[in-house]
This record gives sequence, C-alpha cells and structure tokens, in this order.
Amino acid sequence: MFMMFAMTSDSVGEIIKEVKVAFDVTNAQASLMHSLPMLGIALSGLFLGFLADKLGRKTTIVIGLALFGIACYSFLIANDFIFIVSLMSLSGVAVGIFKTGALALIGDISSSTRQHTATMNGAEAFFGVGAIIGPLIVAWLIHRGVPWQYLYVIAGGICTLLIVVAAFVRYPKYVASHQQTVEKVSLKKSLALVKNPYALGFSVGAFLYVAAESAIYVWMPSYLVCDALTIQDTYACYSEGAARQLAIYSVTAFFVLRALGRFVGIWMMARFNWALVLMLFSGAIVLCFTVGLVGGKHIALYLFPLTGIFMSVIYPTFNSKGISCFEKHQHGSVAGVILFFTAAGAAAGPLIMGLVSDAMGGDAKYGFMVATGFATLLFLGLLYNYIANPTRQRLAEIEARDYGVAGQQS
Repeated sequence: MFMMFAMTSDSVGEIIKEVKVAFDVTNAQASLMHSLPMLGIALSGLFLGFLADKLGRKTTIVIGLALFGIACYSFLIANDFIFIVSLMSLSGVAVGIFKTGALALIGDISSSTRQHTATMNGAEAFFGVGAIIGPLIVAWLIHRGVPWQYLYVIAGGICTLLIVVAAFVRYPKYVASHQQTVEKVSLKKSLALVKNPYALGFSVGAFLYVAAESAIYVWMPSYLVCDALTIQDTYACYSEGAARQLAIYSVTAFFVLRALGRFVGIWMMARFNWALVLMLFSGAIVLCFTVGLVGGKHIALYLFPLTGIFMSVIYPTFNSKGISCFEKHQHGSVAGVILFFTAAGAAAGPLIMGLVSDAMGGDAKYGFMVATGFATLLFLGLLYNYIANPTRQRLAEIEARDYGVAGQQS
C-alpha cells in the first residue's frame, strides 16, 4: 500500500510537465495537482482517522483501497484538467483512510514499541521504493507514447490485488478490555487528540520534517541548475562524468538513499536509542543544508542528495513513537492527527519556499534557507527530546500494559 501510494504521489512532478502542455495551464494551476491531494490526505487523516478505531482496521483499509481504486481506474476517461485534479484529490482522501488503518494495524501486530518502530521503518522503506519506480514508470510510458494516465491504471491493478489480499487475511482482534472504549470512539474524541502533548509534539515534528524534506524533491533541481539558463543543457556548468550525472539524477539519488536508509533503519532502530539517532541525524541534515548553501551548488550537488540517508528514519520513527504513546484502540485516531500535520507540511513547505524565493528575485537558494530554518527547528526539538526524554515514562507504561514488556528501553 505504501509503495502504491508513493508511485502516484511522487510522480506528480513528471505528470505536471505533461499536463501543462496538454491543457495549457499555468504553474499556479498545475501546482494544484500537488497541493489538493495533500489537502485531501490532511483532512481525511484528521476527520476520518477515527474510522480505523470505530470500524476496525480491515474495514477501514478496504474502504480506502476501494475508493483509491475507483479514482485510479477513472483516469482512463480523464481528459479534462478539472476532472484530473478532482480525481487526484479523491485519491488523497482515499490515502488518508487506508493509511491510518495501516498505521494502526502496525501497532496491532507489534510485540513492543521498539519492534513497532522497526516495522514502521520497513513500511516506509517500501514508500521509498515507490517514490523511485513511480517517476521511472511515467518516463517509460511517455517514451513509449503511452499516456501517463496508465500509471494510475497500474496502481489501480495493484490496489485491486491488495483489496483481495486484505479481504482474506486474518487481522488481529482487539482485547476484550478495550471493547467498551472502542464503541465510544468518535470524531469529537479524535479531534481532541490534537491538544494532547504527545500527539501534538510528534505532529509538529512531522510537519517540520516534511517541510524540510520537500525542499529536496521540489526545489533542489532548480537550485542546482547553472546560472546561464538560456543554454540548452542546464547542467553544463558541471564537469563531465559523475558530477554531471549526479546533477541530472540528484532527486533519484536522494530517493534511493532514503529508501536504503529505511531498510537499514529496520535493523538500526531495533538496537539503538531512537532519540539519540534522530537528534544526530537531524543535526546532520542542518549541516548538509548549511554547507551546501554556503559552499554553493557544486558542494550542494553532493550534500543535498546525501540527506536522504539522514532523513530516512526520522518520519517513520515520529509515526511509530507518536502512535505508541497511546493505547491501541486510539492508534487510528492519533495516526490521522499525525498524517494531517504531515500532509500540511508537504503542502505548505514548498509553497512558503517558493514565495520567499520569488520575493528575493527567484533564486531557489532563498527557499533552501527557509528549509534550513525548518531543519534547525526540528534539530532543536529533537535535542530537547534526547535530553529531557519526555516520552520515557509514557512508553514504559504502554509497554507494560499493551505489550506485557516491563523495564525495556523504548
């Protein structure tokens, strides 16, 4: 599911290029293809996240997948810009539904909060794989003269298979002691979680992380282009060989490193202090951004994609630890809250960076200065988290009550 979602969401840059030509739309209009699906995910996570706790994980996942599949197959008849954007928005709502169900399910199948974090990194690793293969599929389709809409048809086929699998797989049951609480799950109770310090803290962290991360795949290509924009080869200022190739495929390099880092994170987060790892890795991101800006694009060419390694484990761990601070019957609701802030960061971050860059003459480096600010705030928060360790007692209580593990370092 995570891979299928990433195949479509992280291909939007390639799709926008085709849509602008086909429908003669402006950059602002084309940007709706990114911002509206993110808005759909955000609102769906916040207002519908409680369904995973109210209806159960399987029912919620199947509903979300069915809605996503309908949107995907409808792209076969999508020949109007407004219709295309509407389908993308619908797919965003569907993602918010099935992803909160999936995130809650990870808690059900985990035997400890430490294993929960490792499993979450594994799930997000497949998201990283989808982010790599999605744009490649679009490029291959266009090269073969096949409409880009068939990417969604492929995703729809995967979605249909996932629905069949989800329908037949046996899902874990809630423990009996939670049954009365489950029946009282509601939208009002779900929204009330926004005020909870654990949910709010990890949600703000997710917002800052995604806002900083989006600078890489949205604005890094613009920052790395040569100053002489009139020349045909926008990367001609880089020497022939590895540097030129890295400049051309810098975003792909970032996604590859991020995916590899998340697979390594399955092992790493099961063995090391998560708070220390996140603090060090967020500091490394700030260092890469700062040196890349001060040293110029020839230095940033190497340091910006490298952040994929350091960014790899941060978001899955935020999701895992944020969800693990709550009882299992609340996992869907809190996953929806974190997902809301995640999508808000993905929508607001690039927009703020773009506005600042435009205000300063159009140079993308000013947008990266904003991204460095987001990354710095993230580092300061994680530094506090490592020093004060505000979740230690809460995670220990959850370990003892929900997982039957006492005295384990979480």
